[in-house]
Amino acid sequence: MKNRPFRPPMSGQKKRTPFRRPGEHNLPRPEARRSREAGNRSLSPSEAMSLLTSEDFHGYSDRPFAKEMVERLRKRTTEDLPTEKLQKALADAGVGSRREMERLIEAGHVTVNGATAKLGDRVTAEDILRIDGRQIRREATGTPRVLMYHKVAGEIVSRDDPEGRPTVFARLPRLSQGRWIAVGRLDFNTEGLLLFTTSGELANRLMHPRYEIEREYAVRVIGELEAEAMLKLQQGVELEDGPAKFDLLQDEGGTGTNHWYRVRIREGRNREVRRMFEAVGVTVSRLIRVRYGAVSLPKSLPRGKRMELTPEEVRAWIAELDAIEKRIAPTAKAKAEAAKTRKEEARAKARAEARSGRGSEKAEAPRRAKDGRFRDASDRTGVPVHEARDLSDRPTQRKRERR
Repeated sequence: MKNRPFRPPMSGQKKRTPFRRPGEHNLPRPEARRSREAGNRSLSPSEAMSLLTSEDFHGYSDRPFAKEMVERLRKRTTEDLPTEKLQKALADAGVGSRREMERLIEAGHVTVNGATAKLGDRVTAEDILRIDGRQIRREATGTPRVLMYHKVAGEIVSRDDPEGRPTVFARLPRLSQGRWIAVGRLDFNTEGLLLFTTSGELANRLMHPRYEIEREYAVRVIGELEAEAMLKLQQGVELEDGPAKFDLLQDEGGTGTNHWYRVRIREGRNREVRRMFEAVGVTVSRLIRVRYGAVSLPKSLPRGKRMELTPEEVRAWIAELDAIEKRIAPTAKAKAEAAKTRKEEARAKARAEARSGRGSEKAEAPRRAKDGRFRDASDRTGVPVHEARDLSDRPTQRKRERR
């Protein structure tokens, strides 16, 4: 067959376009090429899922045919895979804490396989997650990283500050994936140990009240505590947000007007240690956190510097949390069942009271006679029967009769 000579298109004549398969006419060239490549060889469901949810196809995933294909492939690839809550998966990827992820999901910033997610969705390892269009990498990272940071007074535990004050996050190393999550907070004027981790799940466990993680502080006060005040702090004082007490209150001595104490609590309420001392009339002049759970502030760690825990230390701490969870699981389940029983009993009592109230109202309600009037001394408006007006001659009534 002879090669035809090249002839340029005449004016007004449409240029010939390369052949595209059905369904490819709306796709840009990279997507069409990938579609042809996918048709030339057989793809596994997971490979096809990755292709359809890739960055090249982003923007087309909301079309009906793409949604149907993704949903079919998702069912084929995720039938036997374990699932977890969406906010937990995002937190494990180091994007943020669970609460932050819940707020993003509720605001509609998160998509799962191209569809807008809602709170309560569960995902598998094969699902493609995006936040504002940016895909979240969920490769297995192994043991999460944990940093110890020696916070100095005058720093805030926040990423942004309208007043321009220095933030602790400026002192942390940069991450290629995810971000550092603070395990609890320290006040602006409080110093000492502050932990950061790349795992939102680990941060949530370390902060959750059910684990009762111990926090230990060195407290310097102006003056000295009386024996009565020390006893009161150990038995419990009443604060604005509820009672609080120290598990440990130890006198560490001091010189001049300053006196040091070592205290231990199992909560992390806002300014709790300072408020407890204020409740007995003592002012805290310096506050340093020296321990958080199994991690103590190293004496060799200078202020404003950081140190990373070894993977072995992190795994040992996680194992300790797992042991605590197994121990408290039966108690937590029993408490939940008891709370459910109390709610059901309260609802049953309320329904019974409502029924008895309706019965008494029916018994006390005035009864009508055959002529339509109430048998008691007054009608519904409180007007006595013998003084009640005859409304049959009202103008509206006469108009109706004329009609």
